[in-house]
Order: sequence, then C-alpha cells, then structure tokens
Amino acid sequence: MTRVKICGCMLVSDVLGAREAGADFVGLMFAPESRRRLTVEEARAIVASLTGRTPEPPLLSLGADGDVASWFRHGADALDRLLAHRRPLTVGVFEDQELDEVNAIADAVGLDLIQLSGDETWAECLLANRQVVKAIEVPEGASGVDVLESIEGGTAIACLLDASRGQGVQLDRAIAGDVAGALPVWLAGGLTPENVSEAIEQVRPWAVDVSSGVETDGAKDPEKIHAFVQAAKSAVVS
Repeated sequence: MTRVKICGCMLVSDVLGAREAGADFVGLMFAPESRRRLTVEEARAIVASLTGRTPEPPLLSLGADGDVASWFRHGADALDRLLAHRRPLTVGVFEDQELDEVNAIADAVGLDLIQLSGDETWAECLLANRQVVKAIEVPEGASGVDVLESIEGGTAIACLLDASRGQGVQLDRAIAGDVAGALPVWLAGGLTPENVSEAIEQVRPWAVDVSSGVETDGAKDPEKIHAFVQAAKSAVVS
C-alpha cells in the first residue's frame, strides 16, 4: 500500500485531520520563501498535538551488496518499522539553509525526519541530526537513467522526485516510473484526489506527497485530505 505525506500543514487541525484520514507523514515547512513557513513555536505546538515526545531516529545498515537500490530499500524498511509504532511521522521541510539552523529547529520542534528540498548535496545529508528525505528536482529533458545516476546511497534515508520544488508541476510519469522501478521513491508534483490513483498505478512510488492539491483557498481542506488518502491507499498496483 502506498504511503501518503500531507505537506505544508500549518495548523494543529491540519495534522489531526491528516492523522484521522490515515496519512503516514505530515510536512511542516521551514523554507524561507514558503508562504506556509512556520515558526518554531507554531511547529512545536503541532508536533506536541500529535505525539508529545520525540522518538529515536531509525538506524540504517547497508545490504550485503551495498548498492544504491539496496540502501534505499533498507531505508524504506526502517521507515515502515517506525510507522508501525506511530503515525503520522513529522517531516520538517528545509531549502538551502545552514545545517546548523536545520538541526537546531529539528531539535527544538521535535521532528521525526528532515527533508532537504534545495541544492543540498548528498554528502550534506550526513550532517543532519535526523534521517533525511532528499528531494530531487528532475530537470526538463532528463531521463530516468539520468535521475538514477544522480542518486547516491549511504546518505539520505529516502529520495523524493519533484519537478518544481513544490510548485505543483507534474513530473513526467514515464521518468518517475523508471526510477520507481529501480528503488523506493516518493512522488510529488501536481497530485490531487482526482489523479493520485492513476499516478500510483503508472509510477508505483513508495509514497506520494501532496500540499496544494488538498487545499481550498490556500488552506488545508479536511475533505480533500480524506479523499486523497483514500484514493492513494485504494490504488491498485499490480
């Protein structure tokens, strides 16, 4: 079953609605240019409403062959083990910020995971004090092979495919499918309750990520969140 992240949550009611709908992850924005950016105090209150505590981050180990696909499969397994104990997990989303700042916010808020959505290198993921979801902006004209060759194991716990840094542009599904066929990936960009099932059936991602697609007039819409989660969870993947 495909996992779901509801990103850009701004209110306690947003994350509680996402949890009630069955979401696996909720995203809290700290990127400087995001209209959904939260203060530490706002984010801490949101996390406290869900958990009241900070879990130990999952540990990873490479498979015997030590290849990239093996690394990310182990990462997916580690996240599933953590999700078996509590959900949704909280993901702090950052973009081109100093890692000292990122780590300080993660500690102050009590985040479960960190998402790096800017031009951070794979090596910089190792400087984070939480496991990292590394966003990959797929450039126009790139092939699935190009994307796969750009992904490095041994650093982030997961990688997320996007075409526009959270601007809602749909990624070429053939490219995304090539990548998802090789390793577990998160798919973002232009997803809605109406198209997420088809996207999952075509791409077969490990997780899907949505923000504006479950909003009405710029605010999270509980009915859309519920519809999105239900559509994603019921998608048929042969």
